[in-house]
Amino acid sequence: MIPYYSRSLDFEKLIDEYPPAPLCYERVYAMPRTELDALRQRRFCEQMQRAWEIPFYQRHWKEAGLEPGDIRGLQDLHKIPKCSVYDFRDSIAAYPPFGDFMGVSPADGAHMPLSLQSIGGTTGVPRPMLYTPKDREVMAILRSRTLHMHGVRPGDVAQVVLALGLPNGGAGLQEALWKYSGVVPLITGPGAVTPTRRQIEIALAWKTTVLIGFPAYLRHMGIVARDEMGIDPKTFSVRLIDSYLGTDDRTALEELWGVPAYDCYGGHEAGNMASECVHKNGMHIYEDAYEVEICDAETGTRVADGERGNIVVTTFFKYSAPLIRYDYNDVSAIMPAVCECGIVFRRLERLFGRSDNMIKVRGVNVFPEAVASILGNDAHFTGEYLCLIESTGPSGADELTIVLESLELDETTRALRDPLVQRFREGLGLRVSVDLVARGSLDDMTGLHGNTKVKRVLDKRKK
Repeated sequence: MIPYYSRSLDFEKLIDEYPPAPLCYERVYAMPRTELDALRQRRFCEQMQRAWEIPFYQRHWKEAGLEPGDIRGLQDLHKIPKCSVYDFRDSIAAYPPFGDFMGVSPADGAHMPLSLQSIGGTTGVPRPMLYTPKDREVMAILRSRTLHMHGVRPGDVAQVVLALGLPNGGAGLQEALWKYSGVVPLITGPGAVTPTRRQIEIALAWKTTVLIGFPAYLRHMGIVARDEMGIDPKTFSVRLIDSYLGTDDRTALEELWGVPAYDCYGGHEAGNMASECVHKNGMHIYEDAYEVEICDAETGTRVADGERGNIVVTTFFKYSAPLIRYDYNDVSAIMPAVCECGIVFRRLERLFGRSDNMIKVRGVNVFPEAVASILGNDAHFTGEYLCLIESTGPSGADELTIVLESLELDETTRALRDPLVQRFREGLGLRVSVDLVARGSLDDMTGLHGNTKVKRVLDKRKK
């Protein structure tokens, strides 16, 4: 028998367990904390029971001296060793091609509908992830909550400039928009799939009301419309931007398009974990589906609210590849106060960078994302940049060059080079060089038109 998708889940029960918008506002967003904590404890224990069935966790935990039954609730979470993408990569290398961290294989598709997505693959084969029907549907529901919190409503046309390919971005959004939001998904993909000028023509002709994508490409779309096509982005039908802002400058994007831009946070393995509400004051963690810790990058111990550290995630709903204390290496903090919107969930601050993206130049720790913050909303530049690191001279000393795209390579812009060198020296604590290039010159190196996040570092030092 073919495992028909419609028979794979009790969808009414699913919606009752993980209510999408607007049901979530009454059922979980306003749930008394004692009830929410009890729900979280039950779901965590069920997730732990599933995780103990998976060889990866059996090995990982027994090496740390844990046995089934040692973890009785979230209060014992700190006893569990963290894991990360590096552990999953080792698992795939040792047990190719899918590793031993998922608990299902493609052969299980004979009795259970499975979805296969991947991430990475800049060099070598992408890192695969199999999802069961419940995995996919809960992730779609949680993403639909984000859309609603940002102001997306039934009848909107949402243009998604993320690819419908191996990565989760386009596929996950299509499921959330189509199934749980009443929104028409218009998946145009990135510039490598639909050229930017065509994207703009489509947005105008089909009256796109919501733009969804990474901020760098959305900014690029606006600049092309304004400077190359003579169309003011503010004249589009777009009324809001749903994005993954990360460390990017919200203000520049909002001023370019003349609409509000909202942030959210998620990952390939776990889905959309947190979102801003209309107040734009931190991202509400979906605590009915995740436990999110902020932990010291070195020791792995949880830090106090308000202090920065790595985002460490535990899922409550995944059957294939549950995540238990999975370190995303993204740096943020838990905001201590309750948001004025009244949602009871704790909030993440904005992202401050990645702890594993830090580069060391002449003994100084540099976060590439800090370049955007230092540059700010300077009208002379497109906002695109690349950190180029090379070993130069007889001694092979490390040199950092910050390459910036200029809107116009004229004398006015060139005169800014020396002041920029000083600004970056003060902000990064390091002497750097600044190279100004024409608009579009960095596209091939940063992957602006590609399917995933933009690259900001090119390290050409000899290992």
